[in-house]
Amino acid sequence: MGVQKDRVKFNVGGRVMETTSTTLANAGRNSMFGAMFDDNWNLIPNNDNNKNERFIDRNPDCFAILLDLLRTGELHVPPSIPEKLLYREALYYGLLDHVRAAKWGPFDGNRLRLSRSLQGQAPGDGTAVRAGPDGGCCVAHGSMVHVYDWMLEEHRPLNLDYQRVNDVGWVDSDNVVIGVSERLGRGDGGMGLFSSHTGELRYKFHVCHDNQVKSYTAGALSFSSDYKIFSSCKGRSNEYGVGVWDQVTGKQIDFFYEPLGWSLGDADKLQWMEGSNCLLVATMFPRKDNCYISLLDFRDKKMVWCWSDVGAPFAVDEKRVRDAIAMEDNNSICVVNEFEDLGFMDLRSSAANSIRWSSRSRLMKGKMPEEPCYPKLALHGGQLFSSMNDCISVFCGPEWVLTSRLRRSYGGSICDFSIGGDRLFALHSEENVVDIWETPTPPII
Repeated sequence: MGVQKDRVKFNVGGRVMETTSTTLANAGRNSMFGAMFDDNWNLIPNNDNNKNERFIDRNPDCFAILLDLLRTGELHVPPSIPEKLLYREALYYGLLDHVRAAKWGPFDGNRLRLSRSLQGQAPGDGTAVRAGPDGGCCVAHGSMVHVYDWMLEEHRPLNLDYQRVNDVGWVDSDNVVIGVSERLGRGDGGMGLFSSHTGELRYKFHVCHDNQVKSYTAGALSFSSDYKIFSSCKGRSNEYGVGVWDQVTGKQIDFFYEPLGWSLGDADKLQWMEGSNCLLVATMFPRKDNCYISLLDFRDKKMVWCWSDVGAPFAVDEKRVRDAIAMEDNNSICVVNEFEDLGFMDLRSSAANSIRWSSRSRLMKGKMPEEPCYPKLALHGGQLFSSMNDCISVFCGPEWVLTSRLRRSYGGSICDFSIGGDRLFALHSEENVVDIWETPTPPII
């Protein structure tokens, strides 16, 4: 690019500092400094003809720290500067992404380190944790949802008026969708879009059947890149299945009704598959007596792949599926049982075959904890993650070999975990503690 090495002088809050246009260009187009360049990355002349310096009425100490970050790629914050003040100034200049990148590196499950922990408000009542797109998270506790920004400062909690929260998901860094249970006789339940900053309810997502709005329980949630929201739904009459809404307008655009003898409305897990334009719907034991996993194609209203353990001989519960995740790059679905054995099913077969269990993944040693939690699965950056009791295992490679484990001694079993914003959040059940795991920044040579 045609960046000139012009010297640029700033007067920030009365302190004069000098740098080069090359350093300022490191801030990128979306920053305040990016607006100082034309389309060819040539510095636009200063409109103030009286002085050769550009005046900014902001904190000079924070400006100096951020300017050094642009020069070196390293962030050094003196003890005298509150981090919250620095983040506020970085937000003003459009440099928050640079600050985050300097604080922790690109996500790598094998290099994660425990950064800090958050103590919840209601021990033993944790339902779900969901990572936000910018490094924050939200945690569901009974009828409450606690929202944290990327600095891990809590925003105004969302109180759902004693309606149990079943799932929560981020639409973007400013909005979350919450699915709750219906209360008989109240005509409520369902889903709503809330501001993550103020807790304001912006609109509700309705289910319509026979041209009538119906009350329903919203279960598992999933989101697609073309702004669709999916939710498993249970109504009072025929509203069992998976609903689809436009996340921009809040309008219902489709509904896949539950076939006879199958389970969709009770689903524990929904996952949108971008490559195949299908939705994974999984209902696991013990929510139902049997497990049901299917792929739905909403374009043709067809169930294009399915598997169930109905009729399977179980001598013990060791083969019961506790969670499932689609792995599109491998054309397979990965499942896990309560002993953290991983199993795989081939999606290329039109009829679902039996599960191929991988014995090398068994990690259970010693006795079970007093309050064990069922394992959960996640896939991120080509790495497979599985929670088991108080630790999370990381699997890599074509054979999904165990490569590392994340564990801490406080909080009890992990009831849920989530990955996003280059962080992993783990929610412990007994003490309602949320652990935040980050990848250290690589050394600058």
